[in-house]
Amino acid sequence: MNLGYAALMVRILAVVALTLLVIGNCGGQESSSRSSDEPSSELSGPSLALREALSAACSQSEREFTKFLTTRNAETFATLTPGARIALMKRLVLLDEPGKPSLVTGASGRPLVRCDTPGGAAEVQIGGPEITDNLAFLPVEIRDATDTVGANVMHVKMGLVRENSRWKLLSVGLVLLDLPSLAAEWDAAQMESTERAAIEAVKTIAEAIEVYRRTYTRLPDSLANLGPSKRGSASPEAAGLLSEELAAGAQSGYNFRYVIAGASTLGAPAKFALAATPQIYGRTGRRSFFRDVNGGLHGADRQGSVGSEVDPKVE
Repeated sequence: MNLGYAALMVRILAVVALTLLVIGNCGGQESSSRSSDEPSSELSGPSLALREALSAACSQSEREFTKFLTTRNAETFATLTPGARIALMKRLVLLDEPGKPSLVTGASGRPLVRCDTPGGAAEVQIGGPEITDNLAFLPVEIRDATDTVGANVMHVKMGLVRENSRWKLLSVGLVLLDLPSLAAEWDAAQMESTERAAIEAVKTIAEAIEVYRRTYTRLPDSLANLGPSKRGSASPEAAGLLSEELAAGAQSGYNFRYVIAGASTLGAPAKFALAATPQIYGRTGRRSFFRDVNGGLHGADRQGSVGSEVDPKVE
């Protein structure tokens, strides 16, 4: 990919993430297009597809959201990291947490998707579509649900394309939704986050192991012994010190391994080492991390293989 083009796409994507590319008046359509300015009591075509796509984005349902991606974009979406897939859906409703969508009719009679999350709610009102052959563009208004006077309404046009008789997402504002072209940039941005999360996870596991040692006077046999108990009270088999996901040895794009270094014949206590490796090298992370038996943390690009104590120290 041309580096200048990639840099431009990253800048455009950053604007989308913050403001969904607020735009004002949009140009007219060709004479062959038709516009629906009057509210309709029953949704169909691109209006219905967009409403369902926004509902899926609200609930962060990857399965439902994929139905409204073109074949090319759907194939790339499936290969994105979990964080990148969630990030894409979050951008459409400007909310960080998965929510519960409500499909109602706004005061103007237009279809409205309300997305309620524990941290807030947003309302997305869909305007009448402008359809030209297999393309449709719909004006969308996005606001915080508490903004009853429209003080901070964002306006954007969303494009859809008809593919195999079904309407699929095409663009958001001026940005073409071309996932294959954007996947590399998203992966690069996501890898920094997943690597930081992996470092924190190694520290969390190490702390949990030490708590286990102090509680049960020995090291756990495996990470599974640190997971939550299914019978209520903590025990040596399930001490309740880690989440179920982390106790299973995988979280946020990384796999985690735990090894016991046996006690010496002179009575020295047993020690342990931890390793974290990216689940998909180059996609979920580049660096492998290693906590040595003395507690030092190391990290290096090992092409996806396990790190060691000779790797550079990580602060």
